[in-house]
Amino acid sequence: MRLLFPFIYERYLARQIYAAFGFILFALVALFLFFDILSELGSIKGAYTLPLALLHVLLKAPSRISEIIPIAGLIGGIYVFAMLASQSEFTILRIAGLDAKRGLLTLAKIALPLIVLTLIISEGVGPYTENLSEKIRMKALGSAYTSQFKTGVWVKDRLRDEDGNGPIRPGVRYVNVGKIEKDNEIANIRMYEFDDMYRLLSIRSAVSGQFDQMGTWVLNEVTETRFTETKQTDSLEPVYTAHTYKHPTISLVSEVTPQILGVLLISPEKMSILSLGRFISHLQDNKQDIQRHAIAFWKKVIYPLTIFVMLALALPFAYLKVRAGSVGFKVFGGIMLGMSFQLFNSLFSNVGLLGSWPPLLTALTPPLFYFLLAILGLRWVSKS
Repeated sequence: MRLLFPFIYERYLARQIYAAFGFILFALVALFLFFDILSELGSIKGAYTLPLALLHVLLKAPSRISEIIPIAGLIGGIYVFAMLASQSEFTILRIAGLDAKRGLLTLAKIALPLIVLTLIISEGVGPYTENLSEKIRMKALGSAYTSQFKTGVWVKDRLRDEDGNGPIRPGVRYVNVGKIEKDNEIANIRMYEFDDMYRLLSIRSAVSGQFDQMGTWVLNEVTETRFTETKQTDSLEPVYTAHTYKHPTISLVSEVTPQILGVLLISPEKMSILSLGRFISHLQDNKQDIQRHAIAFWKKVIYPLTIFVMLALALPFAYLKVRAGSVGFKVFGGIMLGMSFQLFNSLFSNVGLLGSWPPLLTALTPPLFYFLLAILGLRWVSKS
């Protein structure tokens, strides 16, 4: 049966879902921010006052919003469909010709603005405010970015001729950065350079360094030790000589940018798609493992689409009779479904990482599984 006035019912459903979604999203974000504020109270000292702590937490709100949007969509959708079922409004829509396929198509249209909103927040607003939030906290506390390792951050780089400023040549450079200060400044730098046979060529240390506008690192108070092989008649017992040099400053061209260093200090799940793409390219150029970051990349790409999956999971609740459970019980079921999706998504990512499964398959399986669950549930309740 052809549905009468399709645009009217689509606008009606969209208005109801958006209203419930907005209210639930606000409530969930407020709850999470409250706990964030409580955890931040212990860091208040000196120049880092309570207003700055509140500002720090509020600037993290966009990141929280992007994480919660799918769950808010699921709970909001279940609430709206349960209310429509309790008031027999959804029964009227079914009589007018709203079948399961048309319902899914309608939900896809309703989910599209939410998908765009999620992309804007997670890829634009969220990373910017997150970075600004950390800068405010760092400036107030007078601290710097440090890694979870006592020895600092380690990163692999490629060698260049002419003291590190010429074309790329065979070999590798391992860079260790003790601290990353604000405004593209680093401190306690060490570099170990090896040739293509992994023979040590030089050791370089610097007290501090800055990344200039020309795309090079300017290192200060540099001590460099170079190792050269002395020609001997017996090639099985080579002799090496070491020469130590001190430089007030040197310039060094490197593929290790402040953005890459910043990426190393945060989990891949909190990075933007563009940042992940750049870092994965850097890892591939240096023949390093990309599995964890590739899984995070595809999860970030697919994540906005989970909003439609969550709304599809909510649709079967519209077919349940009022006697099958109250609205509150259905909303509680939606919360459990959302939590199970988040847990399954995280668990499957770790299993895929351990098993070295294809990253796209690892990221795509949980949403596909829950979408299949939504289709099966929809077919079951529509026949009852």
